[in-house]
Amino acid sequence: MIYLDHNATTPVDREVKEAVCSSLDLYGNPSSTHAPGRKARELIDRARASVAELIGARPEEIVFTSGGTESNNLAIIGCVQSLGKGHIVTTGIEHPSVMNPLRYLQKQGFRVTFLGTDHNGAVCPDDILKALEPDTVLVTVMHSNNETGVFQPVREIGAALKERGVPFHTDAAQSIGKVPVNVQDLGADMMTIVSHKFYGPKGVGALYVRRGVRLQPMMHGAGHEGGLRPGTENIPGIAGLGKASEMARRDIHHRVEHTGRVTGLLHQRLLELIPGIRLNGEAAPRLPNTLNISIKGITGAALVGSLEDKVAISAGSACHSGVCTPSEVLLSMGLSRTEALSAVRISTGKDTTEEEVLEAAELIAEAVARLRQA
Repeated sequence: MIYLDHNATTPVDREVKEAVCSSLDLYGNPSSTHAPGRKARELIDRARASVAELIGARPEEIVFTSGGTESNNLAIIGCVQSLGKGHIVTTGIEHPSVMNPLRYLQKQGFRVTFLGTDHNGAVCPDDILKALEPDTVLVTVMHSNNETGVFQPVREIGAALKERGVPFHTDAAQSIGKVPVNVQDLGADMMTIVSHKFYGPKGVGALYVRRGVRLQPMMHGAGHEGGLRPGTENIPGIAGLGKASEMARRDIHHRVEHTGRVTGLLHQRLLELIPGIRLNGEAAPRLPNTLNISIKGITGAALVGSLEDKVAISAGSACHSGVCTPSEVLLSMGLSRTEALSAVRISTGKDTTEEEVLEAAELIAEAVARLRQA
């Protein structure tokens, strides 16, 4: 199979596998002061430093979690509950692990403003500022969209919010490891990091928490991770995330160049082979590895199914029990229901080859032709 679904998850890199396997020999509890415990603690400290270096943070500002969902929940719920009731500003294109905690907080008495985007899928910084109220306790805006790859104006938002003293969280799950991301440049107070989006293992992630930002822990136990995330640390997962971070810092510029090149080649070939293609978010800055395309005359779900075990891509709509729901992200960009249902997401990776994308384009074109004839 040609794997072109790297925004869903990435393969675990060989160097990461080696780091994870080596860590399994460190059986000591990192909270113990004996030699086995100290060795485990040293591994965690090294991994924490690697994650911090990748994003321009201090090691003590990195909190290890079980992944993006926990990081987003801890950032959002932990922040606002430490400040009391109030108002939150976000966009209507956030990941469910941001949207659903916000809906939960609405039930707890918090007010949430969900802002729309322009036709390219980006929120306007002025709209964020206009939405602020005297009791706004948090703004959360993703760094790049998981469906379209479109970058949000996080740097501009962060600078404006810093002047106003409003806490700012960004979910950077899709960006870290694909493009350079620096929290100092962005002005973010909290940032979500997900291991399996950049060649690390699943079940582990991190939350950057700027020094001085107060969070209420969501779980209660011992004082691990600065008192924010109790429970004995996942040593193998953390080892894998540390190695993935080290590799991303080393290779990031090559990844940007490589994925941009093969993704551009794929897009060009699809345009040559398939009439009636629309690239969603085409005029906006996007992740170099991501294409979200609507293909006239088919549904994305049907195309994904027809490719079977030949090419792995994602549909732009969610299908349950035979009923497909168009993407809210695409609808917010002004696409019709039909256009949104016809969308697919294709995302390349650091090891995707030119030969693979050219073959994938042929296979996708053949599948589209069959579906249009049916």
